[in-house]
Amino acid sequence: MNTSNIFHIKTYLLLLLMVLFGSLGDILLSKGMKQIGEISNWSIISLLETFGRVFTSSTMWLGIGSLVIFFVSYVLTLSWADYSYVSPASAMSFAVVPLLGYTVLGEALSPIRWAGVGLIFLGVVLISRTPHRTTREDASCVQY
Repeated sequence: MNTSNIFHIKTYLLLLLMVLFGSLGDILLSKGMKQIGEISNWSIISLLETFGRVFTSSTMWLGIGSLVIFFVSYVLTLSWADYSYVSPASAMSFAVVPLLGYTVLGEALSPIRWAGVGLIFLGVVLISRTPHRTTREDASCVQY
């Protein structure tokens, strides 16, 4: 396997981890906050009680842990791929989150939102067809 193929596999693997753990973290934080309840009283005592419930919630900690994995994957990916590639490619999480919201949280999605998810997916497919790195001469910088 040549260097270019390894580079592509690493990039796609870390993008997959970013999308999965970023989306999972967002869903877990949403679920955790729904379990904790709406913040309606903004007094110091009430906020401290709410923060206490937040930081003792296993769902919230799983969400935070997932977002830490997302962040590490994001930083590693940015170390060898262009930001102009990584950021749009990681937008696939904007398509995964509504799917998880629908399946895990039972949220209703309108047809227009499903259409938006489809457009995001198509955009990510287009981005994936471009070079990962354009800032230096590299064997992986092949124009399609």
